[in-house]
Amino acid sequence: MTVEKEKLAATNNSPELAKAKADAEKVGESKLAEQPQQPTKPNPSFWQQTRENLQIIVIALALAFFIRSFVAEPRYIPSDSMLPTLEVGDRLVVEKISYLFRAPANGEVIVFSPPPQLQIQGYAPDQAFIKRIIGTAGQTVAVQGEKVYLNNTPLEEDYIAEAPEYQMAPVRVPGDQLFVMGDNRNNSNDSHIWGFLPKQNLVGHACFRFWPLSRIGRV
Repeated sequence: MTVEKEKLAATNNSPELAKAKADAEKVGESKLAEQPQQPTKPNPSFWQQTRENLQIIVIALALAFFIRSFVAEPRYIPSDSMLPTLEVGDRLVVEKISYLFRAPANGEVIVFSPPPQLQIQGYAPDQAFIKRIIGTAGQTVAVQGEKVYLNNTPLEEDYIAEAPEYQMAPVRVPGDQLFVMGDNRNNSNDSHIWGFLPKQNLVGHACFRFWPLSRIGRV
């Protein structure tokens, strides 16, 4: 056993083994030196952080402006002219996209800016009205015997507050205009009083009620 240990010790202390170990250490050191060191990222300064935050705020405001101007916007119901469909305080989403690709349709609830005949009465140009489309270009609308007639056919209207208590002779809706009425027929400043609505005054289609939560859903 002593001889074998002496041989092993001699082998471990041989010049060849020492040289091999030295070469291995050199190779390891060279590989370590070849590895690129990660640069330390400096902490952003106060002004850099402020500038980045301002950029985020500006982008968010620009997106909000774009969406409100061209896509959709929230609206608040201030009057009872659309009872019982819409109550005072209801909040709606008014979308502005669909009418770019199609014409407004009968029965849709729309938001619009007041036409000239209402502005003469003192309404501001940017004041919003909300009514239901009853007649479109070329159609005839009349109110007789507590019924609204479209092209001489009485409308079945389960959405109104009560039957209209007034009469209106038949009128034909001109091109590019609409005939609109409030669902609260006897308490609504609408087309039976001031006439036709130019399509260019449309703001959008009131499509969804998001408040109150108890009545959330499509309009």
